[in-house]
Parts: sequence; structure tokens; C-alpha cells
Amino acid sequence: MPPENQSANEISESGIDVLVLGGAGVDSIVYVPELPLPFADSYMVPAIDMRAGQTGDFVSMGVQALGLRTHHLDMIGADHEGDLVRALHRERGIPLTEVLQPGGTKRAVNLVGPDGRRLSLYDDSRSQEADRLPPATVEALAAVSRHAHVSLTYPCAFTLPTLRAAGVSVSTDLHNWDGIEPYHEAFAYEADLVFLSTAALADPEKTMRQIAARGRAQVVVATAGAEGAHLLVDGELSHVPTVTPPAPVVDSNGAGDAFASGYLFGWLAGESPLRCARYGAIAGAYACTVPATRADVVSREQLLAQDAKSHGGTEERA
Repeated sequence: MPPENQSANEISESGIDVLVLGGAGVDSIVYVPELPLPFADSYMVPAIDMRAGQTGDFVSMGVQALGLRTHHLDMIGADHEGDLVRALHRERGIPLTEVLQPGGTKRAVNLVGPDGRRLSLYDDSRSQEADRLPPATVEALAAVSRHAHVSLTYPCAFTLPTLRAAGVSVSTDLHNWDGIEPYHEAFAYEADLVFLSTAALADPEKTMRQIAARGRAQVVVATAGAEGAHLLVDGELSHVPTVTPPAPVVDSNGAGDAFASGYLFGWLAGESPLRCARYGAIAGAYACTVPATRADVVSREQLLAQDAKSHGGTEERA
């Protein structure tokens, strides 16, 4: 179906900087006294809030706030949760092309501890084997896009050949891949730019080099929370330090998506990998200051001001 409030001709004329595929859904946020949560019959917790915003939504908001022309494509249910996703995109001015998801809109429950750490309980019952993003729709959007960011959610892996044929650069976020789970491999080895977390990796460098050796990735970035990030470019591994958040840390939800958004902002501007990663670190640090019950992202002005303040506009080469 055509994107909300935007015809196919309008898309062709304006173009898309970042086409985001997949990752639209809702989260229920539950603040808990600690993580891991000890077994008990019940806990009294603050108000439980449901809001739109999963990985594809956050990347879409992130790159759009940084001034990039953004378009989001995904499967969404004809349900209340889907209405929340549609409303989020309307409010943010992000064009959305939706395909009906018969099993209902994707959803998760996020347990958030006092230190901002998160445990996500993802409902994997919404996708069905027959689900597909129509190849003709993917092809039409890719034809007017500079870049495609592909979420891990099903059935996005099936879009990769179409995106490759269209000639757009591709990025993906493997999140907490362990380097072994087969489902992630199509994403890991077909993307030009790969993000992942070190959370489940016994040997981050080994996995990063595996991705680069077996796939197409020009750049592999492994984020490590408070330890910063690791950047692999042309066989050279470097460390990207964290950035001091502009306010107290309250929640790590969306930090990885923010990092990817900041990196893509630099990537599409032709910046060096190290500066792109620095942009990512700034965006990720900002995300950690935003409660999970809100969908807020760093602006282009805030990111560039923080970069100038921290580094005086100097450039490094990775």
C-alpha cells in the first residue's frame, strides 16, 4: 500500500536517504527493583506503560531527526498496537509503508532495572512462515533510496536479494548475536555495514573478523555498553570510547539503535569510520538519558554541538 500522505510519484521526486525495513512494534515497559529479578509470587511496580517503538521505529526516528530523508517499510497488524505504531509515524512525520501482518503487530515486554539495564521479553508468535514484504514494493522503494537498514525481524531476510539487485548499500544490526545462531547469518554476511552487541560474544574480535571474512561488510561495529565500541575497518581493529551522557543515565533501551542512527548519519555524509562511530557514541549516550516510556532521539544540532564540544571539529582517521 502507498505510504501515508505520500504518493509513489512524490517518493520518486524527493528520494529517500535511509529506507528502514522491519522492526516496527510496541513495547510494554515495566520498571523493576533489580535485574536479574529474584523469584517471587508478585512485585509492586510503577505504572506499566505501552508505547510504540521497537528497533526499526527507533532507527527511523533517529536518522530522521538527524536530517535524513527516511522511509519505513514493515508488516503491521490491524490492531490497537498497530494503531500506536501508525500514530508514532504520523506524529514524527516519517512516511510508513505498511503490509498487513495477519498475526498482529510485533510486541515485547521490557523489564528495566534501577541502573537502566534492560531485559526484553520478545513475543515471537506474531510472525508466520508465509509472511513476506512484497518484492515489488521493496524494489520500488529501494530504487529511490541511497541506503537500506534491514532489521532482524521476520521476514526481512527475504528482502536482501532485492536490495542487492537495486544497488543500494545495506546495514543491519545483529543485536545480541552469539556468532553461531544460523538465523542471523544472512544479515551478517549480506550487509555492507554490520552492527552488533558484544553482550553474547565470547570473543568479540573473532566474531567481527568472521563477519568481515565471510561476508560483504566493509565495516563491523561491536558496541560494548559502558566500555565503548570496537570498530573493524580494512582489517584494522580500533576502540571507540564512550561519550559522557548529557544527563543522568536512566535507561539503555534504544541505545544501540541510536548508535546505528548516528553512524549512518556520518556514513551517508562521507565521514571517516572513526567519526561515524563517534557520532554513534554521542547518539547512544543521549538515548541512555531518555526513559523507556518516551520515544525521544538526539537532534542533528545536538549531535554536532556535542561533537564540536568534545573534539573541536577535528577529524581522525580509523
